[in-house]
Amino acid sequence: MRRRDRYQRRHRLYPRLHRRRGALRGFPRGMRRRWWLFRPIDALVALWPVRRRRKGVLVVRMDGIGDMVMVRAALEHYPAAFGVDKSDITILGCQSWKSLADVIFAGFKVVTIDEHALEKKWFYRLKVALWVRRQGYKTAVCDMFMRKTLTADTLVWASRADQRIVCAPFITDRTRAEFSWYLDKATRIIDTGPYPTHEGLRHFTFLQALMGTRMPPEVPYIPWRELAPLIPPGGPYVVLNFGSNEPGRRWPFEHFMELARRCLDAGMRVVFVGADQEAFAKPVLAALAHPGVIDTIGSLRLAQLVDVLKHAACVVSNDTGPGHLAIGVGAPTVLLAGGGHFGSFVPYPDAIRPETAVFLAHPMECYHCLWRCSKRSSPQDAFPCVAGISVDRAWAAIGTLSHIS
Repeated sequence: MRRRDRYQRRHRLYPRLHRRRGALRGFPRGMRRRWWLFRPIDALVALWPVRRRRKGVLVVRMDGIGDMVMVRAALEHYPAAFGVDKSDITILGCQSWKSLADVIFAGFKVVTIDEHALEKKWFYRLKVALWVRRQGYKTAVCDMFMRKTLTADTLVWASRADQRIVCAPFITDRTRAEFSWYLDKATRIIDTGPYPTHEGLRHFTFLQALMGTRMPPEVPYIPWRELAPLIPPGGPYVVLNFGSNEPGRRWPFEHFMELARRCLDAGMRVVFVGADQEAFAKPVLAALAHPGVIDTIGSLRLAQLVDVLKHAACVVSNDTGPGHLAIGVGAPTVLLAGGGHFGSFVPYPDAIRPETAVFLAHPMECYHCLWRCSKRSSPQDAFPCVAGISVDRAWAAIGTLSHIS
């Protein structure tokens, strides 16, 4: 496609992004101070000589564990989409799921980086950008709808690949100028649907555009090993994942404790999982003095956590990475969903929802606030749309999935 044709195509998609084409070049308006601080890196990378023949595909995945689970099925079709072997595809991802990559992405080349350092540290950013540039990729791809320009889009641009293919992103007034600049550098923009289309559907819409043939969406999954969970042997167990990096998405801890008591009374063991930041729960669990309570908080590595999730009779989780990992490995899972961007990530739509997953939500008129909640008194409180999910509903869902009552 000629450059003029590409511009006209973008102008139809984003009329407000291209009012002043000249302003998009050397001195674009509306850019953040950080963008200007990183401009010298772009210049250095652009001037860096690369003499090798261009080959291979770079797939930029600057996202969390849950998003990684949802894209995995679509990535299996990338070798056919680009006419290359798996080993010719490099997945550039985040360190948060580095320890899982060898199993989940077997056959692909995986490189992980610290996405937070990439946004903040000048020399780290230069190091990563130069590495991407020196690889000499023929194609660079990013199909993340919810993404940051200073991470995902800059990595695609740093590759200087012959083909730079991205999906149309979620744009706000604050991000419009930066997205305008980077989208102008893409060779192809694929529209995967309006907000709040689910990510699991977007990946296959993107893939369908790449392959030029119908690609029905697939249920999210991740390949995983068969290894006994690192907990004491015994009867069936329910996993409770009560933590979250965002306090608002945490179902109240007292609700989890009530649910645990019901599971214990029904003869089920209860495994509490979490990172060091969930250590506040340890004294509470110890006070229960119940042989069916298994406290693994802060003691499991990520891969060991997946082993525990995979063999659970049921997993009850906040909307965090472990909840999506549980769904991905096929564990019966109850996922507690809030309304911040309801439908974009959870719940999974019927077309890709596994029979082993139940999504619980408390509908409110203020859904789609993008987590800018004005209805809680403290930033540490749960969002009302999360706290409003009743224990009775969660208990009923466990009974449906694990056949206990």
